[in-house]
Amino acid sequence: MNHQVIEHKNQKYIEVTSSSPLLGSEQDALDLVALGMEQQTGLLLLHAEALSEDFFQLKTGVAGAMLQKFINYHMKTAVVLADQEGQHLRFREMVSEANKGQAFRVFETREAAENWLLG
Repeated sequence: MNHQVIEHKNQKYIEVTSSSPLLGSEQDALDLVALGMEQQTGLLLLHAEALSEDFFQLKTGVAGAMLQKFINYHMKTAVVLADQEGQHLRFREMVSEANKGQAFRVFETREAAENWLLG
């Protein structure tokens, strides 16, 4: 997993730009939570390129399982996904609903994701 700890506005978060293999399981979510605990941050910024295709296919249950782990462990998570329109309708519906909450949101730009995380 290609990640770095970013310090900005007196806060820090973990940014994951890529991963090999791609992130796509509950264990991957738990590994990210553990990394957050090690770095003493509850903020996570994921780039879509680090996520497996199964994450975007709601029928697999991957997104739901991963998001539940982030919520359970209070890991505020932003995903940068430039082409949301290119995703399946069900995923876009889930994003629309999730973007109303304070635990997980999807953004088209890194800057918008970072502003929400640190806001």
